[in-house]
Amino acid sequence: MSDNLIRCSWRGMAGDPLYEAYHDQDWGVPERDPEALWEKLVLDGFQAGLAWITILRKREGFRAAFAGFDPEVVARFGEADRARLLADAGIVRSAAKIDAAISSARIYLDMREAGVDFSDFLWGFTGGRPIQTFAEGLQDVPAETPLSREISAALRARGFRFVGPVIVYAFMQAVGMVNDHLVTCHRHGPVLEMGR
Repeated sequence: MSDNLIRCSWRGMAGDPLYEAYHDQDWGVPERDPEALWEKLVLDGFQAGLAWITILRKREGFRAAFAGFDPEVVARFGEADRARLLADAGIVRSAAKIDAAISSARIYLDMREAGVDFSDFLWGFTGGRPIQTFAEGLQDVPAETPLSREISAALRARGFRFVGPVIVYAFMQAVGMVNDHLVTCHRHGPVLEMGR
């Protein structure tokens, strides 16, 4: 990564190649693929109470443990898989979060079976377009919003867990439903253009 780039001032990111690459290439880019959205929602649920860098460092471990985040496979996980996941040091070993991830795969498939596209469902809350913000500092970026509370309630109503308003807002930022790159960040403009 170039040391000359101005980035969002996330704590612990400066000089961390993995974190900088995530910021520069993934975070805030509008994601439309339903399975990729489901994966990111699951990972944000695992983040609850932890720093995102912890999840980022274990992301490939999560992908291996959760069959590449194929919801059809994860939905069939049983007790042996649950035990395997609880013993896997490559992921966050929380029984409640593992159970929520498996359950969410089943909910995702139920929605699909009912003709509800997960991407359309989520992006419908923003009218299909990213929300553009123009924050000058991290103090201007909220932890949650009325919209993240609305989406959280809708996800909970369908049975999803670990989808509180703060988690949902972090998810919205990650998948580009909201562009919260700071205006001084080299990614703000390009992500803004992606949302047009």
